[in-house]
Amino acid sequence: MTTVPPEPRSATARERALVPVLVFLGTVVAVISSLGAPLIPTIASVDHVSLAEAQWSLTVTMLVGAVATPVMGRLGDGPRRRPVVLTAATVVVVGSVLAALPLGFAFLVAGRALQGVGLGLTPLAIAIARDSLPEGRSRSAVALLSITTVAGVGLGYPLTGLIAQSFGIHAGFWFGAVISALGLLLGILVVPANTHRESHPLDALGAALLGLAVAGLLLVLTEGESWGWTAPKLLVLGAVALLLLAWWVRHELRTAHPLVDLRTLRNPVVLTANVTAVVAGVAMYLLMSLVTRFVQTPTAAGYGFGASVVVAGLALLPFSVSSVLSSKVVPVLARRTSAAAVLPVGCAVSLLSMVVFLTSHGHLWQVLVVMGIAGLGVGCTFAVMPGLIVSSVPAREIGSAVSFNQVLRYIGYSTGSALCGAILQAHTAAGHLLPSESGYRAALLLGCVVWVVIGLVTIVLPRRAAAVARRASADEELMVEESLADIAPGEDEVPLRVTG
Repeated sequence: MTTVPPEPRSATARERALVPVLVFLGTVVAVISSLGAPLIPTIASVDHVSLAEAQWSLTVTMLVGAVATPVMGRLGDGPRRRPVVLTAATVVVVGSVLAALPLGFAFLVAGRALQGVGLGLTPLAIAIARDSLPEGRSRSAVALLSITTVAGVGLGYPLTGLIAQSFGIHAGFWFGAVISALGLLLGILVVPANTHRESHPLDALGAALLGLAVAGLLLVLTEGESWGWTAPKLLVLGAVALLLLAWWVRHELRTAHPLVDLRTLRNPVVLTANVTAVVAGVAMYLLMSLVTRFVQTPTAAGYGFGASVVVAGLALLPFSVSSVLSSKVVPVLARRTSAAAVLPVGCAVSLLSMVVFLTSHGHLWQVLVVMGIAGLGVGCTFAVMPGLIVSSVPAREIGSAVSFNQVLRYIGYSTGSALCGAILQAHTAAGHLLPSESGYRAALLLGCVVWVVIGLVTIVLPRRAAAVARRASADEELMVEESLADIAPGEDEVPLRVTG
């Protein structure tokens, strides 16, 4: 009797909407995280604070995000993923409204802190896509979700600049409140539950140690320019952060249920993705910071275009567009080569963008071309990193591992921004407000070196991993052959005799 296999079940409307909703949530989070950057001078003017104080409207979001992301990733690996996602989205809405209300600078910073919780949503969205979609669809969805963190920044800068210039500073934050509320509503309708997951206790000490260590490091990087890189309080803060980080590593390797399973770093693929996250984040934000400052520099300085904040934001738009387009290129490259081989390709394209900006920046259209090239390179690099991690760690560790990768990106972003400020400040003559053009050349040359180094890392580490795997396989085969050769008839055994 033959059995007829059941026809494949067609996807429901909720399942079809899952990827678009997750991408929308990731884009909203990235846009909101960048809301403070173009508005810092305006915030300082409206709320009568210094530029250094106004910078906290951006710094506090990154700090809270760095602390919340690994905790949310670990909680999301258990049966509470849907409640974690919806709670975080609700906190972002509350923070957006608080930042939008004209209640003063303190409430604005508090609202921006609450918005930072949303930075942990992207790793959870990646874990949801991996668990809820067929393998073919999940790979492309994971790549697209990884790029939203890059593309959203390029969208957030021009959008907030345009809204603030047309309707006032608080209108930009009301815009964030509206889109985050829409994201929450869509999440309620679409995000699936995962109650089948095993629950583990949260590593509270690990979360506290990592949060304090990362917060300290980010404070050093973001406040170094205003405090002074040799200021005693900055040096003490950096030393304490490094000690806390060492304590966290020791604790994670000894606890039964760590916040981040650091043993996965023994896998060269995971190690490559995490090293790339930090260094590529440095180079990416170094270029973005240089471009926005260069475009706004008055022509009287001998370079720059004297453009407005809106135009400076629009200069980043090609970066967002080409980074999204790269999600279509990556699957083709990965099929023809491998996912790991896409990383050095992305680094090479990003290096090209640095070289082009270094040699051609006399016209605004050249800057737009530079950002288009950069978006393609960074998009290719960031698109494959979560996929490499997802394919290399156990399913129960996906949320935590991807969240840790995201935290490393934040550290890279802050380092790149701080490097830009430090290099340009070093090339600013005493009594002058603007750096010389040589400062931009020095920063771009450093960026070229960074991309060369990380490009070599993405080639060497995977090759060494493959060589180790081949040696292990050869040793295993040799051991099997030797054990078979040692097998001989015992004293009580009669050899098998074949007679004709």
